Amino acid sequence: MYKLAKGAALVLLSVAITACSSSPEEDPIVTKASPEILYSQARTSMELGNYSKAVQSLEALDSRYPFGPHKTQVQLDLIFAYYKMDDVASGLANIDRFLRLNPTHPNIDYVYYMRGLTNMQADNYLFHEMMNIDRTDRDPKNAEDAFRDFDRLIKSYPNSKYAPDAQQRMLYLKNRLARYSINVAKYYIKMNAWSAAAVRAQSVMEKFPGTPETEHALEIMATAYDELGQEQLKQNVLTVMKANFPNNELVN
Repeated sequence: MYKLAKGAALVLLSVAITACSSSPEEDPIVTKASPEILYSQARTSMELGNYSKAVQSLEALDSRYPFGPHKTQVQLDLIFAYYKMDDVASGLANIDRFLRLNPTHPNIDYVYYMRGLTNMQADNYLFHEMMNIDRTDRDPKNAEDAFRDFDRLIKSYPNSKYAPDAQQRMLYLKNRLARYSINVAKYYIKMNAWSAAAVRAQSVMEKFPGTPETEHALEIMATAYDELGQEQLKQNVLTVMKANFPNNELVN
């Protein structure tokens, strides 16, 4: 029943995505509305969770009244609405535009936070998650971008109210990127590219220390150095393993 339920959910989600991808004609009420009415409509739609309708009003405001009284807030609302709609491309485009046009805005920390969230969203594969498929071997570019976004937020605005959550998300991303590097190292092992495997595992130790993949990285390094005949390097790795992972079979 669980598998059937997930299958049904996937079908329903596919139908929903197809429906959302259509481009209906613009509402004539939106076309004729004043800036104040448009913004009021957008805020009401946002509060009701109807982000598609909110975007319609916000985009109309943004294009017709680019210098209106709500211009900056309209851009911020668009960023959030696109995020809620899973429209990564539009979200990132509007975030980058906002950063370019408003580099000293008092809410710039929020924009960097939203950039991190949007890049994390782009890194997630909903279908894989629903089917419990591990795809940490996929291209990590968006995860890397998200990590940099959150890192910049924390370093530039350490007192931001978004900093604590950004810190927690960086831990998740750190683990995800470490797993990716371990998968790459394992691929090199399959190809008997022992030197490349050792280098990739070493990068996990340097870039992502303290992650659950540290033990795997040391195992790969020890095995690779053994295959390469680098006995001293192998012993150095085993010494580190014995101190940190004494129950590992390589040191017993």
